[in-house]
Amino acid sequence: MSEPTVADTRRLNSKPQDLTDAYGPPSNFLEIDVYDPQTIGVGRNRFTTYEVRMRTNLPIFKLKDSCVRRRYSDFEWLKNELERDSKIVVPPLPGKALKRQLPFRGDEGIFEESFIEERRSGLEQFINRIAGHPLAQNERCLHMFLQDESIDRNYIPGKVRQ
Repeated sequence: MSEPTVADTRRLNSKPQDLTDAYGPPSNFLEIDVYDPQTIGVGRNRFTTYEVRMRTNLPIFKLKDSCVRRRYSDFEWLKNELERDSKIVVPPLPGKALKRQLPFRGDEGIFEESFIEERRSGLEQFINRIAGHPLAQNERCLHMFLQDESIDRNYIPGKVRQ
């Protein structure tokens, strides 16, 4: 009978951490903020846009810092594209708030500040969950959503190559 090997329980050799390692930039990061909601237009042509800012050092993204303005319908487009073309489970978007869109309400409906803030927070959670998924990071639609000024809805779906 052979004796059990001690190597299985030994710790891995690691180098001591210095200040540069501890307080330097993280090796890989992806930060996305959804902020600065702005309501545009009047009457039935009124809508809210949000600033979407991305900062990263991941090599898959061509821009390391980008800022674009998106509407709720753009987030819906991204969700639909990912559900159709990718193999990932796409998280839900914050709701459409159909009751808030009814006429003759006593409040501002979907343009009320508290609702816009709630939606902004939900959209930020949604985009961070998607962008943090390694398979979604290869999808052309995600790159277009985060980095291109306008979304080409006639684009050819596919993967991004490094």
